[in-house]
Amino acid sequence: MSLDIDVQTHARTLTLRSPDHVRVGPFAIRYNPGWSLKYANYAIPDQGTEPTPGELDALVAAFRDLDRIPRLEFLPGWAPAVEPALLAAGFTVENRAPILACAPGDLLAPKPVADLAVAEPATDAEFDAAALVQHLGYGGTGEPEDGTAAWLRDAAAGGGVAALATVDGTPAGAGGCSVPVDGLTELAGLAVGADFRRRGIGAALSAHLTRTAFERGCRVVWLEPGDADVERIYASIGFRRAGEKLNISLDPDRP
Repeated sequence: MSLDIDVQTHARTLTLRSPDHVRVGPFAIRYNPGWSLKYANYAIPDQGTEPTPGELDALVAAFRDLDRIPRLEFLPGWAPAVEPALLAAGFTVENRAPILACAPGDLLAPKPVADLAVAEPATDAEFDAAALVQHLGYGGTGEPEDGTAAWLRDAAAGGGVAALATVDGTPAGAGGCSVPVDGLTELAGLAVGADFRRRGIGAALSAHLTRTAFERGCRVVWLEPGDADVERIYASIGFRRAGEKLNISLDPDRP
């Protein structure tokens, strides 16, 4: 099985394991009732499906019943007929994001960062601090929703990884690696606080998460970088392109 199919299988398996997932025709919606962030709520098509207009209408209706934006994330080669069908139904491509992957022999050591400590959260206060760093790092305001910390707890409890980075005891970065499936895990939600950026903390935190995932038995860590600058950070510690993921959604104001 090729790595891109492995990656898509990993994401779909975790979706189907979620107690709140919703099946709609040939789609599985990864629904997070306690986390309205659009990136935490999306659908994945069944492999090779060719959806009908009626099935797409049902998918859109399901998202609206859940009070979420109709949105999909998937590798186009997994189900080639889905993207044309979505475009015909009025969906708009958000972006085509590269998928990066790293195996144990490829991981490179980052540059050391003075006064940086990285550890797995152990207390509710530490998980909440990590969730707040993530929330603010992705442009949020106020307090994060419960689902942010819940994802980190579930990852750590399920064989993945959660991490909180501090500088002189002040929370500076956070992220996690998802529950693994067949040795694959996704590095996700990595964020560095605005006051701590451009110091190498992102690379150091990413390397810690990746290394810890390997120590816990994972054979591949994969991720989706936010932009070209972020991709360069991951490339500096050994991540390389392994595919491309389509992120596509329907304007929430569209009838």
